[in-house]
Amino acid sequence: MKKTYKIEVDCANCANLMEDAARRTAGVQTATVNFMTQKLIVEFQDGQDPAAVMQSVLAACKKVEPDCEIFL
Repeated sequence: MKKTYKIEVDCANCANLMEDAARRTAGVQTATVNFMTQKLIVEFQDGQDPAAVMQSVLAACKKVEPDCEIFL
């Protein structure tokens, strides 16, 4: 399953770091952060609960950029 979320990120470098953090999160198959459109596209592994996985993604992204926001 693939879902798109609005994300607030301040710079392109932070977007890359948050993309890497999201990709390393358990339950995520792929993740892409587009700085220009302020969107996060996440493809979840089969059988994963997107809401639970996104809480982990948000926590991982906040470690990179504490003031980042992902609108779930």
